[in-house]
Amino acid sequence: MSFIKVKDGTEIYYKDWGTGQPIVFHHGWPLSSDDWDSQLMFFLNQGYRVIAHDRRGHGRSTQTGVGHDMDTYVSDVAELTKALDLKDAIHVGHSTGGGEVIRYVHKHGKGRVAKAVLISAVPPHMAKTDSNPEGIPLSVFDEIRANTAAGRTQYYQDFTIPFYGYNREGAKISKGIQDNWWRQGMMGGINAHYFGIKAFSETDFTEDLKGVDIPVLVLHGEDDQIVPFNISAVKSIKLLRNGKLISYPGFPHGMPATEAATINKDILAFIKG
Repeated sequence: MSFIKVKDGTEIYYKDWGTGQPIVFHHGWPLSSDDWDSQLMFFLNQGYRVIAHDRRGHGRSTQTGVGHDMDTYVSDVAELTKALDLKDAIHVGHSTGGGEVIRYVHKHGKGRVAKAVLISAVPPHMAKTDSNPEGIPLSVFDEIRANTAAGRTQYYQDFTIPFYGYNREGAKISKGIQDNWWRQGMMGGINAHYFGIKAFSETDFTEDLKGVDIPVLVLHGEDDQIVPFNISAVKSIKLLRNGKLISYPGFPHGMPATEAATINKDILAFIKG
């Protein structure tokens, strides 16, 4: 397995397959690089170099007790992209990974990033505050924290239902997709998952979105029950200088898995456009 050791000694696991223009995939909470299987194989077969890492505390990366905040996540990505000498890269982020992408591009991407894709992504700001009154009350994230800390083995099973829209009438439920989500979640450290909730919910990405001038594709399901469309993609596209929004009626938060064919096609068209 491939790892890099970042400045605080944490080992970050990554996959790096193929040749050609690099596409870097950033996963959501509380998952791992394995969540990108459908995208990694598709773009590898399209002739791209595909790279995906496990965020610190997640998957096969070190279960460290420190650094579970967005700026450290992004610093880890910057060290990885420097170690691999990635240039002219496309960065693709799902959910929490979308926040990681837009902050990385803003803070570290100059001269290295060609385009970015945000899928079901948390920017600009999930939590309700005085300056973000449309956000989700902190009590909702407190509940996620409490359930993660007290009984994540069952909670992670239950979380897959709204994540993939399996509570909607007519939904085709895949136990394999559910089991894979649970498997990835249980690979990670409970402390990383607990503290990471603050990172994805309370980080304000407004200035990152405003500060990025490369082309950014925003993909979001209109029936996203985890990161609601109206408080995320609708706002993000207004802040981006060079953004394009594609929304999908009825698609859930976990659409890279359940709707991979559609998502992959639209990302490919954006990359080639």
